[in-house]
Amino acid sequence: MVDHPLPTAPLTAAVIGTGGISQEHLSFLAGRTAFGSVTDRVRLAAVCDLSPAAARYAADTFGAPGCYTDVGRLLAEVQPDVVHVLTPPSSHVPIATQCLEAGAHVLCEKPVTACRPELEALLAVAHRSGRRLMESQNYRFNTAITTIGAAIEAGQLGRVREVEVRIALPVTDPGGRFGDPNLPSPIHAMPAGVIHDFTTHLTSLLLDLAPGVTWDRVAAAWSRHGDNELFRHDDLDALLVGAGPDGAVHARLRFDARTFPDVFTVIVRGSGGTAETDLFQPYLRIVRPRPGGSKLSPIVNHVVNGFGMARSGVRNLGQRLVQQGQYEGLHRMLDLAYTALVQGAELPVTEADMLAASGLVDQLLSREVAL
Repeated sequence: MVDHPLPTAPLTAAVIGTGGISQEHLSFLAGRTAFGSVTDRVRLAAVCDLSPAAARYAADTFGAPGCYTDVGRLLAEVQPDVVHVLTPPSSHVPIATQCLEAGAHVLCEKPVTACRPELEALLAVAHRSGRRLMESQNYRFNTAITTIGAAIEAGQLGRVREVEVRIALPVTDPGGRFGDPNLPSPIHAMPAGVIHDFTTHLTSLLLDLAPGVTWDRVAAAWSRHGDNELFRHDDLDALLVGAGPDGAVHARLRFDARTFPDVFTVIVRGSGGTAETDLFQPYLRIVRPRPGGSKLSPIVNHVVNGFGMARSGVRNLGQRLVQQGQYEGLHRMLDLAYTALVQGAELPVTEADMLAASGLVDQLLSREVAL
């Protein structure tokens, strides 16, 4: 393992890949974030993309002095401390390896690799290079999820008994970025096809909200219900049963391309209450016993959650006005990551977090059942 001293802040950062999610990463690096100025920790040094026009547009829009179309040249000339790898998943391993071996920490979009063995091999490269690798598990850091996590930790929901994570998105739409037959997305090459791009969100949230659970019974139904032949699968319905510190925990992971509206719901049911949210249309609803007895408890819950939803609506409007929206957790995650890199502390998404999420995706892929 190469021994690198802690770099002097601010760290220099480069972004490779200028697709849709890069706007959020670049906004953070340019200081356009609810966390205010980040110039004490990071400075955006360069942007790289195979398309010269896309690279130049991103560099000009977000104030990056360097603009590249070649990763090797970027690494040699800029020598960044941190590289954000935001390219399609099939390119993550070679690009991340190149960056790590050049002496840069890597913050990579999900999924970092197609399977856990590939992730273990890439982490070994990071260890040999004395650098850090972190996957973007950004939804774990959204306010609603951290609030539910705090309620679980405080015992407000009792013992966690069930967790459900559900995404509904019309990914098969021929007019969308995944369903266009004239410009097939490289995501189709992943083991689970396009759904693979979302599996890290499903598994990382489940693991975050049901800590300490071993998922030893997994059944996953992978289906193609639509007629878009680009798709290997357009539907996932998985049931899991695990053993945790407080007994059995059940879970359901769901991806659906056929229903409306778009949703990203998370529901946690415990022995003492239930919490739920929708990360696409943020709200938080917690139902638990209230003072007043069993007959009055439902009424009190309705009143409390009614005020809560009203506050969420106002907060949601405010978030949109300052352009936070559903990715507010990504900015929080990056803020924590750069603070940790400067201080030499543990990253907000640990290697154990990454390995567990990737391993659970492997379980889903290997436990297919016929319905």
